[in-house]
Amino acid sequence: MKAIATHGPQTRFASYLELCKPRVVALMVFAKTHKRVLGDVFDFVVPLPGLGMMFGRIGNFINGELWGKPTTLPWGFNFQGQVLHPSQLYEAGLEGVLLFIVLWIYARKPRPVGAVSAVFLIGYGVLRFLVEYTREPDSFLGLLALNLSMGQWLSLPMIAFGIGMLAWAYRPGRGTAQGAPAGREKPS
Repeated sequence: MKAIATHGPQTRFASYLELCKPRVVALMVFAKTHKRVLGDVFDFVVPLPGLGMMFGRIGNFINGELWGKPTTLPWGFNFQGQVLHPSQLYEAGLEGVLLFIVLWIYARKPRPVGAVSAVFLIGYGVLRFLVEYTREPDSFLGLLALNLSMGQWLSLPMIAFGIGMLAWAYRPGRGTAQGAPAGREKPS
């Protein structure tokens, strides 16, 4: 895997993109070989990455990585003599558990192809944007324009793309996916 940056959220973001490439290719191959609609396949699997991210954030918490800002709240954790927000646990709960539940419920209802993937992008982007307020910005970057962190800036295009994708999915004249999303065959 190529390293695009050596520290901070852009490294995590770039690493995430590098990890996604082979998985996206695998899903494309699966859809083609099994004659499935690619959007349905994506919609079927997209609730699952949140659970993986949840375990990753729990690992960050256990390893003492990615701590939040100082807090006086009773659930703050003492880390090296400072009481800090457990931002990793906020992310695990919101981007992992909550987002998984929302996507799981949404995916079970009739909806256009691509809508579940769009809701994932919007949900992950919004939740990450909000949790960033409780995290310390990277020391070498600090806050950027408009007092936003790099993580927040990286979340904005994800939210915008998700909104565009959702608008595209719900455009007039589109049908909805019925039943198990990956079960529909591609039209011949």
